[in-house]
Amino acid sequence: MSEITPDLVRHLGVLARIQLSDEEVGRLTGQLDAIVDNIAKVSAVATPDVVATSHPIPLTNVFRQDVPGGELTPEQVLQNAPDAADGRFRVTAILGEEQ
Repeated sequence: MSEITPDLVRHLGVLARIQLSDEEVGRLTGQLDAIVDNIAKVSAVATPDVVATSHPIPLTNVFRQDVPGGELTPEQVLQNAPDAADGRFRVTAILGEEQ
């Protein structure tokens, strides 16, 4: 068993600014305990002679060459825009006046 306790889970909740109910604390204690135990098992198996892998099957790049195509005119770009003005997309302001 790892050292994950309900008090530790509550403390982590406070650090993350997450309000946790007693039911959530109980559930998360078990889940985090299982995660930490599994990480310990993997760490115990990992030795310097075992080569780290990111994928068990060798992969090759299957992407096509990036070839530039024809360019669109500003009119073509804006033809389906919900709102445009002065050759630009028009969007709702997200910043207040003070910025």
